[in-house]
Amino acid sequence: MAETRGGRPIGSSQRPTGGDKAIVSNKRQFFRRRKVCKFCVDKIDHIDYKDVRLLSMFISERGKIIPRRLSGVCTPCQRRLSEAIKQARNIALLPFATRAVAAAGSHG
Repeated sequence: MAETRGGRPIGSSQRPTGGDKAIVSNKRQFFRRRKVCKFCVDKIDHIDYKDVRLLSMFISERGKIIPRRLSGVCTPCQRRLSEAIKQARNIALLPFATRAVAAAGSHG
């Protein structure tokens, strides 16, 4: 059913979208904070593949690279980050994947 404003339907371009606009719920209203790039804020120009502690912050438990929509890293930094992670994997500083837990479900 189309939303209306003053008797006429609201177009999809006029509806509020993501970003840091307010999210209205039944009880409270809160503002979603805009994610900022950790590398740009700290002015890190070179992402070092030997810095395992930094790189592991952007890898999931399974060993996958966390996408930028979740991590908040900007596009150029995400490219450099993924290259550094892949380089660290190739020289065995980071795992390609973790072992699957046997209790989670074996297809036996």
